[in-house]
Amino acid sequence: MFQDEIVEEIHRIREEYSRSFNHDLKAIFADLQKQQAESGREVVNLSQKRGLTTRWGRRARDLGEDAKNTSRRLT
Repeated sequence: MFQDEIVEEIHRIREEYSRSFNHDLKAIFADLQKQQAESGREVVNLSQKRGLTTRWGRRARDLGEDAKNTSRRLT
């Protein structure tokens, strides 16, 4: 089986980082949040905003029950 050196290095680094926090996810998360805050970089929230919908989602909502099955043509 092919072993990618880069992937192996990433796995090793991840394991060392996790081990440094005794594999405690809360501690790892707190450290990552601290690093993020200290980085000075802008953090962008890409979660969907309330009230915004996709083009088709809005149409289905506006049309109500009749639009639930828009993929089938009525003959």
